[in-house]
Amino acid sequence: MELLAEILKITIPALVVFLTAWIILRNMVMNEHERRRQEIIMQGSRTVTPIKLQAYERIVLFLERISLESLLVRVSTSGMNAGQLQSALLATIRSEFEHNLSQQIYMSPQAWEVVKNARSNIIKLINSESEKINPEAPGIELSKQLLSKVMELEKEPTQVAIDFIKAEVSRLI
Repeated sequence: MELLAEILKITIPALVVFLTAWIILRNMVMNEHERRRQEIIMQGSRTVTPIKLQAYERIVLFLERISLESLLVRVSTSGMNAGQLQSALLATIRSEFEHNLSQQIYMSPQAWEVVKNARSNIIKLINSESEKINPEAPGIELSKQLLSKVMELEKEPTQVAIDFIKAEVSRLI
């Protein structure tokens, strides 16, 4: 019995010291692991944030370029009829959109949806106003019709999207 008591006198303190050391080391390793994970996240954030901001800048530029006023100034030429102007406007929007399609990777799904809706609404606006005019009429008539329709709107679709993106960027920063 004395032998068992002597073994327990040695074993129990050794187990307590071992468990204490194990718990302390485990906590240290876990804390170090968490610190490294946070460091990697911060480093990724420092790399990704400028890219995200650049993507938002490009999308705002895209939206500005497809606003009707901007489109009409860039695309409309004298001698175009309404049908040619409509085709040119739609081709320009399609081209601009395809050029900026990859920016969706860096944007929230909601922001990208707002951008797509703005583009769709501009296209619908162009098509609906084009239906009201003879395709052989001078392009200036379509331009006037489109600008008149834009003036009637509370906010142009592209401006709604730009406002949404500005709000999202302000939350990002």
